[in-house]
Amino acid sequence: REYPVVGGENESRMALNFDLTEEQNLLRQAVREFAEREIAPVAAALDETEEFSVELTQKMGELGLLGCLVPEKYGGSNMGYVSYIIAVEELARVDASQAATIAAGNSLGIGPIYYYGTERQKQEWLPRLCAGKMLAAFGLTEPNAGSDAGGSKTTAELKGDQWVINGTKIFITNAANPLTGVIIVQAVTGRTADGKPELSCIIVPHDAAGFTAREMRKKMMWRASNTGELVFEDCVVPRENLLGQRGDGFRQMLSTLDGGRLSIAAMGLGGAQGAFDLALEYANTRVQFGRPIASFQAIAFKLADMGMEIELARTLLYKTCWLREQNRPFAKEAAMAKLYCSEVMHRCVNEAVQIHGGYGLMKESKIERFYRDQRILEIGEGTSEIQRIVIARKLGAAGI
Repeated sequence: REYPVVGGENESRMALNFDLTEEQNLLRQAVREFAEREIAPVAAALDETEEFSVELTQKMGELGLLGCLVPEKYGGSNMGYVSYIIAVEELARVDASQAATIAAGNSLGIGPIYYYGTERQKQEWLPRLCAGKMLAAFGLTEPNAGSDAGGSKTTAELKGDQWVINGTKIFITNAANPLTGVIIVQAVTGRTADGKPELSCIIVPHDAAGFTAREMRKKMMWRASNTGELVFEDCVVPRENLLGQRGDGFRQMLSTLDGGRLSIAAMGLGGAQGAFDLALEYANTRVQFGRPIASFQAIAFKLADMGMEIELARTLLYKTCWLREQNRPFAKEAAMAKLYCSEVMHRCVNEAVQIHGGYGLMKESKIERFYRDQRILEIGEGTSEIQRIVIARKLGAAGI
């Protein structure tokens, strides 16, 4: 039986192309070399002392890793989503803390100002943020509002030409370090016609009166990434610091989290790759019963499964980023990528520790840090349970 030919050879080749561009391959090489040269030698020490590195952050800014999605006229590198995700992936392959600083700095800090800010707000904040001279954070999570982000209790009351903000935010990345310059805060600014909270986002400079940022320490993971608790006590900022339109805060938050999920997925992908690399190296050099343990089927099959899942995760994530670049719907795929990549890293680091045996349980072993750093990926930017709800809804599951 003969089948009709749809399109020519060139059309088919253009429709499905998995090759990265030369620029993207060069970016991967540059970020990998930077991570191995600048980050790898100090990652363990920074983790042990819980030290946020201003120096490394500024160097990553100089490399163009902040403002990845921002046009050059605002100081950004405008490299696109696929390239941005490759950069985060390569950082996470070496150290999750530095990857988290860049991921949150772009998607949660810079993103809302670029996508929803006025021209004046963009000109005021973006050049310094993109250059790495300061960092921005997104104040969303509260002590009693995590997965239920719409349940925020922080309030912002408009009094004359000023917003007066009261409330507390918690677990906010990049919010309490020497480079923190501005916080985007989601707050209740009133009530809608049906009585529901009206949520808006407001730009709060770090030196605003009534604002305090406290560093949170003794974390299990991302110990060299900065996490802060934010307290607003009659914090006063100008009326024009409203981000976008009043009442658009919930929509802005959902859109910001869609982009942020790609960053977390990239951290899961990069972390899984880093764990695999460590496991493969160890398995090829560790000798038991007179032969490398990689030659035993029990270990070889673990490595094969890890490699397979990493390849699948990378394909899903890159496709999702391509959809985003094409301005096509990507929320379902973003939830899938975030969920799958974070859980792939979970499985990879677990098997990598098993391959390392007792050595994998020691602080001197790199894989021990990977094992700890993975755990947040199934919680931050929407838990795995929330991702499954989002996916089910997008697939058309009724009543969920």
